[in-house]
Amino acid sequence: MKRPTIADIAKRAGVSKGAVSYALNGQPGVSEATRQRIVAIAQEMGFSPHSAARALSGASAKAVGLTLCRPARILGIEPFFMGLISGFEAELAARSYALTLQVVATPEQETEVYRRWWGERRVDGVFVTDLREQDVRIPVLQQLQLPAVVIGGPGDTGALPQLWSDDAGAVTEAVRYLMALGHRRIARVGGLPGLLHTQSRTRAFTEICASLGLDEAVTVSSDYTGEEGGRATRRLLITAERPTAIIYDNDVMAVAGLAVAQEMGLSVPADMSIVAWDDSPLCSLVHPPLTALSRDIAAYGAHAARLLLAAIAGEPVANVEEGTAHLTPRGSTAPPRER
Repeated sequence: MKRPTIADIAKRAGVSKGAVSYALNGQPGVSEATRQRIVAIAQEMGFSPHSAARALSGASAKAVGLTLCRPARILGIEPFFMGLISGFEAELAARSYALTLQVVATPEQETEVYRRWWGERRVDGVFVTDLREQDVRIPVLQQLQLPAVVIGGPGDTGALPQLWSDDAGAVTEAVRYLMALGHRRIARVGGLPGLLHTQSRTRAFTEICASLGLDEAVTVSSDYTGEEGGRATRRLLITAERPTAIIYDNDVMAVAGLAVAQEMGLSVPADMSIVAWDDSPLCSLVHPPLTALSRDIAAYGAHAARLLLAAIAGEPVANVEEGTAHLTPRGSTAPPRER
């Protein structure tokens, strides 16, 4: 299924392309009954009347799209996406491309956005984030033949190229570091459990802890917000054998965890060590500054933008693995205090 054109609508309606143009642009030249029939066919095919002029000229939209299936309130405090978007913009602006952003509630709504954008010729390609197992978006994008780059993985994305980093390797480094400091009760506050990268991190955490004999290691799921990250931290810290170190799946939850530990009278890092993922200015602004898993998010976004622009140009684009996030030790980690 390719993006519908004026010619496709004309063929389906049994009229000329000129008649379709008249109907979709509200111009005289066709009867009202014919106009309504053409508009109905266009809508059924995912073609908006507002896209008629661009469709006739065959012009590029000079825009790419990004839909995020996350609460809109997260975007204002989520440094990862701000860094990623800044990387997109660095490459897109140099090529006079715009970025269209929309927040949705479900993956199914996301696929409808793709259909509308492609049918209305609003974008020439899209970035896809937060990959899931048996992701419903992948077959739709392939059916539409909409150029796309998946950020995250690796996973089953068919012919769509992926850009990802080794999350398992980063988790393993963090756990080994904490154990080398003397920690034996290590916990993790994870992100949304349905996301493929969350599952990869959870498996890696479970496997490395088991191999090192850390039988009390546990992961508590959260949603990347400070509120839920704080609640997850409290649940971990009120247990009889509370963890002496916690790894958080993003910096916002780690900062919230630090606040909860201090609220409960615990000293960081003497009573509890904290590791955040990803690194951001937030990690350096709190006291003590947070040890973090660091990578260049803006460069990650810029690389994804270059891949998408190549795909839009019809060039072959392969899957790419970026470098693994590395540990940046700061004041929030230390050997545990004897109890």
